[in-house]
This record gives sequence, C-alpha cells and structure tokens, in this order.
Amino acid sequence: MTVTLADVAARAGVSAATVSRVLNSNYPVAEATRDRVLRAVAELEYVANGPASALAAATSDLVGILVNDVADPFFGVLASAVQSEMSGDGTSGGEKLAVVCNTGGSPERELTYLTLLHRQRAGAVVLTGGATEDPAHTAALAARVARLSAAGTQVVLCGRPPLPAGATAGAGGSAEAPVAGGRAAGAASAAASPASAADAGPAPLTVAFDNRGGARSLTEHLVALGHRRIGCVAGPEGLTTTRHRLEGHRAALATHGIEDVPGRTVHGAYDRASGYAAAHELLRRDEDLTAVVAANDTVALGVCAALREHGLRVPEDVSVAGFDDLPFSMDAVPALTTVRLPLTEAGARAGRLAMGREPAPADGVVLLSSELVIRKSTAPPYS
Repeated sequence: MTVTLADVAARAGVSAATVSRVLNSNYPVAEATRDRVLRAVAELEYVANGPASALAAATSDLVGILVNDVADPFFGVLASAVQSEMSGDGTSGGEKLAVVCNTGGSPERELTYLTLLHRQRAGAVVLTGGATEDPAHTAALAARVARLSAAGTQVVLCGRPPLPAGATAGAGGSAEAPVAGGRAAGAASAAASPASAADAGPAPLTVAFDNRGGARSLTEHLVALGHRRIGCVAGPEGLTTTRHRLEGHRAALATHGIEDVPGRTVHGAYDRASGYAAAHELLRRDEDLTAVVAANDTVALGVCAALREHGLRVPEDVSVAGFDDLPFSMDAVPALTTVRLPLTEAGARAGRLAMGREPAPADGVVLLSSELVIRKSTAPPYS
C-alpha cells in the first residue's frame, strides 16, 4: 500500500498541511516540527506524489548502481560494464543516466540510497557485491526492493545471491534497520508496508558468481601441489561472499582429509592493508605455513609484502593465491595464481537485464562460473 501524506502527518503528530509546508518549504515551520516531519518521511519512506497519478507511477531515465567501494577495481569493472549498457541503441530517448552510489560497505547507507532512488523514481537499480548476512538488514532490504519493484523499478542483484525465498513477500517496516541519518525506523504502520502482490512490479533478478566452486578449485590446486599447511586470509565476517568462499576452501580441505585448523583462518577487509596484517598474524600462529589463500587479489598483494618482510620467498617458501583475477594480477611479481570471475560479463548482463534488453532467466537467476588461473605465485612446497 502506498504511503500517503496523511500517514506521514499521523506519524509526526501534525496536520497534513504542516507536512506539505515542510516538504515544499513554502511556509515557516518550527525547527522541532520540521525535524519530526522529516524523521517521519524517512521512517515511512514517503515518496511525494506528482501533480497526477500517472506521473507518480512513472519511472525516470535514472539508473542507480550501488557499489561497496568505487576505488576497488572489482566494483569499478562491474560498474563500468553496467554503465556500458545504459547508452541505448542510439535512438532518441534510449540514453539512461547511470549514478554510482558508494556505500562504503555500510548496510545503513545501502538502505538510504535505495530510498533516495525510490524517491527519484529510478528506472532500474543494480546492487553489486556481497550481501550483509543480518536478518534485520535482509528484511529491510527486501522491503525496499519490494517498494521499488511495485513502483516499476527493475532491481538486479549483481555479484550477490538472490534474496531469501519469500523475503520480499510481506517484508514490512517492522523489521526495518536504521535509515537516513541513522534514525531507527521502528514498527511501521500498515500504510508503510510494501505493495500487495496484486500491485507488485518486476521481480528482482540476480547475476551471481560461483564463489564456492572457485574457492574449492583454488585450494584443491594447492593440495595437488603437495600443500597441507594452508593459511586462509578471509574477507569480513557476515558477508555472503566471505562465507561462500570459506565454504569452498573448507570443502576442499575436508575432501582431502586435511584438518581445518581454526588458527589458520584470519578475517579482514578486502584491501591490501588487511592482507598484510593478516599474513603477519598467520605466521605468528604457525610459522610453518607453506601456502596462503587470500580473500581477493588485492589482499594477496598485502600477503606477499608481509612474507617478504619475514624473509620468505613467493612461491619458493610460501605459495600465495588470490581471487577475482583483477587486471593487475598478471603483472604482479610473481604473477598471481587466482580465480577468474567474469566481472565484465556479469556487469554487462546485469545492465541488459535492468534495461530489459535480455530475457530474464526462468528462475530469475544467472549463475556465472569461475575459472582457475594458474600463474607463478604457487608451486610445490619447499622441502
């Protein structure tokens, strides 16, 4: 059900006329009252209607692309590929305005951007990167996706798994996480709940990577070389990408009867500094490690730097493997063994799905396979 001006007024404890004055800024309103109204607008995710219902239901030429870190090559490649599909076919009206929204990895900021894109009636939204594994955030995300879809916005998840089955059905405001300004939404009224099934718009689509399979093939490659003492620098806890890659790594160890020693896994951010710090910690815990699998290629560079400080050679003393096959991987010294994810293909397909230029898969999910790329940073353990 659509949130109305009256719903905002009731939440703020003011008249509908006062809400209108605040939103239009055409009449003096006490600061405390203004703050109360704006808080109600954020909590209920109110989207002001245009002069006609047809305009209110219309979508714009705006396309939102949400990334965790615009400076990270992983997200840069994805966003660039998505945007490449926004140019249309050269005919009038085919162009789309792609806006890249940098969340900084903040779940709250992700939700805020979705609300802002809803208010701008974005024609499509592409969410890239791993998803936060928190029930409250998942419910809040599902609620926003449902509202966007009901408004006619095509939502595409790129590089993350689909929303849990049934998450968008009945995803209400009562499970909302904090929204704009860090204010908790609280229990929303029935008027703030997403549209009913009858009013639902296009279902969210997904372009996902086989992170489990890629991680498993990488660890199996090291095991085949003869490694048994393998350290793991994993990504941040609570992210789907981190969990899936760890599951693949651990599945390979289990298959070959290698104990998954807890101390051989260290979590950190997906950046070089975290790889550097994690490698020092791994060597402190077990100086006899013969190989390290890193959360991604950037983390692997940090691992290599730390190993050099310990006087260890890569791969003669310790093998190092990355993930993603980012553009610099083949130019590293030594060139990184890694798992290649089809980032450009994923972004392009997400863009085409968002624009309706590619038929949606029957189950709504496109799963892209990974590829093991063996280079010079891995070798049999030195003995």
